[in-house]
Amino acid sequence: MSKDLDEDLLVVAGTLLNLLAQHGWSLGTAESLTGGMVGEAITAVPGASVSYMGGVISYTDREKTALLGVPAELLEKCGAISVEVAEAMAQGCRERLNVQVGLATTGVAGPTSDGRGTPVGTVFVACATPRACTVERLLLDGDRLHIRVESTRAALRLAIRLVTATLPGAEEMT
Repeated sequence: MSKDLDEDLLVVAGTLLNLLAQHGWSLGTAESLTGGMVGEAITAVPGASVSYMGGVISYTDREKTALLGVPAELLEKCGAISVEVAEAMAQGCRERLNVQVGLATTGVAGPTSDGRGTPVGTVFVACATPRACTVERLLLDGDRLHIRVESTRAALRLAIRLVTATLPGAEEMT
């Protein structure tokens, strides 16, 4: 286990993987600021390959377009750190990796803002399923590592909430 992963990340990743396996859904990740940390947390859980198909680290706009199909016009108009791009990354992940659940992260981990002046700690996490796509905006404090870890935690928790809410029979669970 990486020294950057805390025990809670592994518990949360395990919870998500159990939910996915119970319902036969697969997961893919599309990461920018987290640089593979979401995938690392998931693959640290034994048996992850039952549900986790893989991930894309699309750190630049060019890779977001080439690997995930995020329209270049959208990146130009909204910037990489936006609700719209996070959603496009999650949807592109679903399509390109042929999975039911696409989980995406984009944001500014620091130490400085991006070229558009987006403040450090601004993060968007997105989760797309066959039934819904949700994007959450985070405003995090702390150093680069802290922002990446908390973004990873938030992405995994978002996926748990959305998968739970969109599974058949979820109406009876609430």
